[in-house]
Amino acid sequence: MKLREIASALGCRLEGDGEIEIAGVSGMEHAGPGHLTFLANPKYARKVKDTKARAILVQTPIPGMEIAFLVTEDPYLGFARALALFYQPPRPAPGIHPLASVAPTAVVGENASIGPFAVVGERVRIGRNAVLHPHVVIYEGAAIGDDFLAHSHAAVREFCRIGHRVILQNGVVVGGDGFGFAKRADGTHFKIVQSGVTVIEDDVEVQSLTSVDRATVGETRVKRGAKIDSLVQVGHACTVGEDNIICAQTGLAGSTVLERNVLLAGQVGSSGHLTVHEGAIVYAQSGIGGDVPPSGRISGSPAFAAGEWLRAVTAFPKLPDLLKTVRELKKKVEELEQHAQSDAAPK
Repeated sequence: MKLREIASALGCRLEGDGEIEIAGVSGMEHAGPGHLTFLANPKYARKVKDTKARAILVQTPIPGMEIAFLVTEDPYLGFARALALFYQPPRPAPGIHPLASVAPTAVVGENASIGPFAVVGERVRIGRNAVLHPHVVIYEGAAIGDDFLAHSHAAVREFCRIGHRVILQNGVVVGGDGFGFAKRADGTHFKIVQSGVTVIEDDVEVQSLTSVDRATVGETRVKRGAKIDSLVQVGHACTVGEDNIICAQTGLAGSTVLERNVLLAGQVGSSGHLTVHEGAIVYAQSGIGGDVPPSGRISGSPAFAAGEWLRAVTAFPKLPDLLKTVRELKKKVEELEQHAQSDAAPK
C-alpha cells in the first residue's frame, strides 16, 4: 500500500514521499525498510534516528530526519488504525456447520457463521453477521444483537441480553450464577437461586476466561464501550460503566458500581455495595473498601489517595531507622526531664 493511500485512509497530513510502498506496521525497534512505525511519546524522539522504517506517525515532524511523516493528533490511535489496514483476523464463511446444534425455535440473522460443535438453544435470538466459533454455547432465551463475535468455549447463559458489536474472547462466561448462599442453622449452605440476568451493552469486549455473573435478582450490567481484560470476576448485580477499562485479575464483589470512564489497573479488588465515581483511577493491587470520589486516584490495600500512598510507601523502608531515632529521642527527653526534676528539688 502506498504511503499516500495510508495517509488518506487515516486522515493524516503527509510530509515526504507519498509513493513509498508500505508492507506493514511495526514498532520503532523492529521496523524494517518496508514498514510504517509511530512515535506516541515525544521523550523517545531520539530513537527515531535509529529506526529502519520508511515512514512514521508523529504529532509533530522532527527536523532533519530523512523519513516520511504522517502527522496526526494521536499517533498511537493512528498506529492502531493502520494495523487494521494490514491485518484482519480470518472470518469463517457464512453458514451453519453440519456439526453445530441450532434449536428449531432459535432465530439467527443473515450472514451468520456458526462453527462445528457450537450450540444455540431454544428461543435464542441472534442478529446479523454473527460469528460463533467452535464450541460456543448460547443458552435458552438469550438475545444477542448484530455483529456478535464469540470465540471458542465462550458461553452466554439463559435469558441474558447482549447488544451490538460485542466481542467475547475464549472461555468468557456471561451470566454464570452469582456466588450466593444462605447459611442454615446447622452450618450448611443453601444455594440462592440466581434469578436475574446479565446485560452487555453495545461495543463491549471481554477478554479470555473472564466471568460476568448474573444477578440474584435484577441484573448485572456492563455498559456501552467498556473493555474488560482476562481473568476478571464481575460479581452479581455489579454495574460496569461506559468506557471503563478493567485490567486483568481484578475482582468486583456483588453490587459494586463503576461509573463512566473508570480505570481499574491489574489485580484490583473491590468489596461490595460501593461506588467508584466517574473518571476515577485505581492503581494495581489496590483494595477498594469504600466509595471513590469523582476523578479520584487511589492506591494500596486498603486503598487511599494515591499521592499519600506514594509518600507512605517511600517512608515504609525507613521505618526501622525512624523508630530507632524516636526511641533515642525519647530516651534523651526522659534524661532531660530527670535532670530538670533533680535541679528543681530543694537543696
